[in-house]
Amino acid sequence: MPPTQKPRLSLAARLLTGITIATALVSCSSGPVGKESPVLHIGAIPDQNPEKLNRLYSSLSAELSDQLKVPVEYVPVSNYPAAVTAFRTGSLDLVWFGGLTGVQARLQTPGAKVLAQRDIDAKFTSVFIANGASGLRPFSTGDQLTNLKGRRLSFGSESSTSGRLMPQYFMSQNGVSTDELAGGAPGFSGSHDATIAVVQSGAYEVGALNEQVWTSNVEDGRVDPNKVSVIWRTPPYVDYHWVARPDLDERFGNGFTNKVQTALLAITADTPRGETILELFGAAEFIPAQNSDYDKIEAVGRQLGKIR
Repeated sequence: MPPTQKPRLSLAARLLTGITIATALVSCSSGPVGKESPVLHIGAIPDQNPEKLNRLYSSLSAELSDQLKVPVEYVPVSNYPAAVTAFRTGSLDLVWFGGLTGVQARLQTPGAKVLAQRDIDAKFTSVFIANGASGLRPFSTGDQLTNLKGRRLSFGSESSTSGRLMPQYFMSQNGVSTDELAGGAPGFSGSHDATIAVVQSGAYEVGALNEQVWTSNVEDGRVDPNKVSVIWRTPPYVDYHWVARPDLDERFGNGFTNKVQTALLAITADTPRGETILELFGAAEFIPAQNSDYDKIEAVGRQLGKIR
């Protein structure tokens, strides 16, 4: 009996088999098919109302994506410490921090780099505001902060530079301890906008917040001058800034961190989107900044027990 013959493949079948093998070989040699580009996740401390923050960072994400040629996604966080944690764990790559939270983030993430600040951040100020029914009137000198003893005072977030750290520092420099306030401690509203609200409502007699947010609220008509007004402005200090994680070049390519800095500095009011971004940031431009600019903030943070 003749040996069993194996069926012969048709020409079409052999061609199809060859194409399949070739495709497999190409796939093996070139890596996973359809691998997506890494996403640059940006975030910010939630110092103002979420609606404004979403509008601001959606515009900024689009601008950075166009300039950097990578996907950029804004990831909101619930509070100031959450921004620091997300940066440390790598959930956020680039974050808009206040002075104190930026220092905390860099101490927890060795190698992190300050890239830029707004033009107004090099000499930033806070204001103390008071409800009209408190009887407090504007102070001409810092030593008049002693009039705050026994008053109901609210800061913003516990980790806010302009809404807590520096106002408390200037109070301590002028002989006022927080345990001398009504109830033996300050209140914490959670954000600058909320501080205005609780003082204007009379829930607190006095509040401290960043002057840029105060001015913005006044200009937008959200402050009743018959109910609340500024009683003192702090001396200037350095505040908000962009901080980048140390692994951006590894993930996105050599020189990427510098490209991010360049992209931020290149935002101008000459384009509609750039104008919107800078207007929402309350600034004319971003300027270069570096880690050492925040040494004084770190020193004050350690002095007041916010950095250990």
